[in-house]
Parts: sequence; structure tokens; C-alpha cells
Amino acid sequence: MKIYSKKELNDFHQSLTYDDISLIPTRISRVKSRTESVTSCEFLGMNLALPIISSPMDTVTGLEMAKELTRLGCLGILNRFDSSVEEILKDENNGSQVKAVSVALNTPLEIIKDLAVHQKIICIDTANANNNEVLRKTEEIKKTSDAYIIVGNIAHGATLHQLENAGADAIRVGIGSGSVCTTSIQTGIGIGQVSSLLSVLFSREEKKLKIKVIADGGIKSPGDAAKAIALGADCVMLGRMLSGTRETPGEVIKYNGQLWKKYRGSASFGVKMRNEFIEGEETMVAYKGVVKNVIDSISDGLRSSMSYMNCLNLDELRQTETFAVLSNSSYLERLPKI
Repeated sequence: MKIYSKKELNDFHQSLTYDDISLIPTRISRVKSRTESVTSCEFLGMNLALPIISSPMDTVTGLEMAKELTRLGCLGILNRFDSSVEEILKDENNGSQVKAVSVALNTPLEIIKDLAVHQKIICIDTANANNNEVLRKTEEIKKTSDAYIIVGNIAHGATLHQLENAGADAIRVGIGSGSVCTTSIQTGIGIGQVSSLLSVLFSREEKKLKIKVIADGGIKSPGDAAKAIALGADCVMLGRMLSGTRETPGEVIKYNGQLWKKYRGSASFGVKMRNEFIEGEETMVAYKGVVKNVIDSISDGLRSSMSYMNCLNLDELRQTETFAVLSNSSYLERLPKI
């Protein structure tokens, strides 16, 4: 069996997803227990206990989710679709508990300037960062604010230097890989998340850029999060994994004796409420209880992966160069048989 380096994965003849690869421990680990592995990191001027960011989707990150993730040492990006943004502007106490907020391309600059008084991070929430309007908006915000700027999304590293030159501090990587995203089906755009991440990361390295890389989409489990960090991502953005928790916006619905909550893509009809091109689905997910349980499971899985890979911190994990490419049968063999 061949052991692949990151460069070899990047040069692979097919587009790869998280299900196509696995991490291979090739050294005797000096980590006695997973509790020794440290998952904290610095991200855009913040010290995070875990490299987890919530997606600014209207069924994922409202005010309650953003506050709780801050308490748990993660980052919640407040969605731009409801009154939460207005609450931040009105209540300074809310602003101090929420560190990041998303805005649209057409959000007036005056509102963004007001938000930046309290928020460390502004996320320009668009589907396609490879757009002149995104560059223009980024430049506008940078001229009037000291806030860090996240833009997205991209699937390849070809334009990374232009985005950094415009003022972007972090980029969301992934097009069409979200569980309720139909962009690839509707448009034919996008590649596998592993290949997307590596393309962007190698572009950053080759051009000596400083922009942070967020793996956005396709994360189904703590193991996928570990793979994304091992590939070199600075943080991982979650949507579906956080959906259905108590802190997400929306009511808990009881149906056939089971509790559920709504989950939908940002470009779904339920969000747009207009008869126009739709690039997202709507669904129901089982109620999961408090989000702390999900964050704890991700932390435990990431620490365990680090102990296997002989890594005491995330920077060591990002230096991983031992990967396997899985056949379909090899992937299926790993799934629990119950």
C-alpha cells in the first residue's frame, strides 16, 4: 500500500473527499493519553479552545448559539437573516458576547461600521468569493474598520492572492460540499473538499500568503474534522453537525414520537422566500440536546486522533504527511455493522 504525502494527494488524478482518505500513524506515539493533546489555537486575534466555527446559516447560528460557542471556546458567526444583527447593535452586552457576524454584499457600509465597533470579525457571507463585488466590499470594510474579514467561498487556490490583497484575513474553502447544498448539482461547480483544501493551502505556501484557511463543508464526524486539520486547515466550519441542537434557532417539533428541528441551506427557498434560482435544500434533523455535547465529542475525537498521530498540539497535526487513499470497499469496511 502506498502512503501519500500532501503533495501527492494534491497531484492525485481524481478529486478527493474526506471519505477517500484516512490518516496513518507511522511513529510510536509519545502521547500517553489524549488529554495531553492540546486543541487550542490562535485565530484572527482570538484564542480558541477548539478550532471550530459555526456556519452563519439561519438554522444554525442565532444569538444563543453564538454566545454559547463563545463560552465553550469556539467561534459562532451570527447569521444575517433575522433580527439578531439588530439586537447586537442595540445591546452592547450582547455585542461583547458575540465575536463575529455575517453580512451580505448589499449590507450598507454604515451598518457594518456600527457592527465592527463590537465585533472582532466580519464575515462577508456569499456563495462565490471569486467576484469583483466581494473584493470591492472587502476593500471598503478594511478602509473604515479594524475588524478581521472572512470571505468565501472558493474551491481552488488560483485567486487566493487577490483575496488577500483586497484585505481578506480568512477564506472559507468549499463549494457544493455542504449536506443541504445543491450548488454542484445545479451549476456543475465544485471539487472534493480534500482537493479543495490542498489546492488553497499549497497556493498559500507557494505565494507566502498569511490568509487563514477555513474548511467549510463536508464535515460529518469528529474524524473528518481531524482530517481537515491534518491537511493544514486553520479551522473547521460546521453546519449539520451543530444543527438540531437546543441552541440553534427555531422550535423543537414533535413528529411520530420523535423530536426534530429544521435545517436548511442558505440558498434554499425557505431563506430566499422568492421564486428564483435555488441552490439549497430544506430538511428536518433529530433533536440533539445541548450543543456542548457535540463540541465535547469533537474535542474528544480530535484529541484521540492527535494521540494516534503522535501530536501534542494542532501545529504538529498540521505537519501530517502520512495518508492513505481508500478504495470504496476499504471505506465501507470502516463503517460500524449494527
